[in-house]
Amino acid sequence: MEVAIIGGGAAGFFSAIQVKKNYTDAKVIIFEKSQKILSKVEISGGGRCNFTNGCTSIKELSEAYPRGGKALKKAFRVFNNKDVMEWFESRRVPYVIQDDNCVFPRSQSSRTIIDCFINQTKTMGIDLEKGAGINAIKQNGNRLELIFTDEKTPSRTFDKVIVTTGGSPKKEGLDWLKKLNHKIESPVPSLFTFNIPNDPITKLQGIVVEKALVSLQGTKLKSEGPLLITHWGMSGPAILKLSAFGARLLQEKGYQCNIQVNWVNVSNNEMVMEELNKIIYEHSGKFLTSVRPYFLPERLWFYLLEKGDLSAKKKWGDLGKKGLNKLISLLTNDIYMVKGKTSFKEEFVTCGGVSLESIDFNTMQSKVCKNLYFAGEVLDIDGITGGYNFQAAWTTGFIAGKLN
Repeated sequence: MEVAIIGGGAAGFFSAIQVKKNYTDAKVIIFEKSQKILSKVEISGGGRCNFTNGCTSIKELSEAYPRGGKALKKAFRVFNNKDVMEWFESRRVPYVIQDDNCVFPRSQSSRTIIDCFINQTKTMGIDLEKGAGINAIKQNGNRLELIFTDEKTPSRTFDKVIVTTGGSPKKEGLDWLKKLNHKIESPVPSLFTFNIPNDPITKLQGIVVEKALVSLQGTKLKSEGPLLITHWGMSGPAILKLSAFGARLLQEKGYQCNIQVNWVNVSNNEMVMEELNKIIYEHSGKFLTSVRPYFLPERLWFYLLEKGDLSAKKKWGDLGKKGLNKLISLLTNDIYMVKGKTSFKEEFVTCGGVSLESIDFNTMQSKVCKNLYFAGEVLDIDGITGGYNFQAAWTTGFIAGKLN
């Protein structure tokens, strides 16, 4: 049996290894259009490679995917994050789980993961051809014919083909799969930071609020987690998660919208009022600047007081009802106007791709083209930050590699 893998990224290498493990006599070739393999693995996590997440339940794992979570929930029963950690450890890649559940190789270097894959493919006899882009796939009886981008390269036929080309920034990049009658969901960016130009908040760049709650005004979309103030606006897990779940909606709005920031992550305003009244009772003679509620960063607290026209020389005991309500609003419903986005580092992630309606998720085989399989980000699956996108690649690659 001859098997082609189109794409030399995470899903491509992992599915190739699975095919060879399941069919030791098969001839397996990975075709990569560029001269570089596993490029996303190399830059992930700032070069450390956050290869999965350490969350402890399949329910929690599947909830990290704005698109594809429901389908993955079933797939994770076949191969999940615990299986990935065991897989790497059994191949001499020990790992560490951080406090935020991000999982990295103990070496803290993505090179460890890349070397593991290269060693596996060499040991197993998997071939790799670089500079080999695929322009089209044609059905040739029960076999599949690959047409190469370089017209001088003769076409080749295979018994089975797995497509692992990753996310495409433009819909046209998926036309070759659309021609085979696959439904394509238009790609739009996911995982990006918010630009808030000319807002005084940007002067607080570098400040991190560990537990903030951010909502998209006029929608039910919200997310919580660390929020980082930058020189262009806002970033951090809370913002990135919101951008992922709101990817399509934000694109429709042209990335112009209002966000509501709850700096203290307490949704019940009565509870916030109780906390502030407690400060008033215990520290009535102290200035507003000397007692910070919820241990907010000092510069942020001073900024919020200034934004609310609350004098630094005012004492807690002199705040009054009007001042109290103003503070509650600033702490729980601070509004900012987003005007544009900034891509999150080089870890490009798209929402969209080959629709899951075109795929039998039990096997990852195409419903419209026999013997053609899919794995990784080419599918309409994407996760939030924290190793989830790689996990989807490992899981779909593992299932596709069974060639059922």
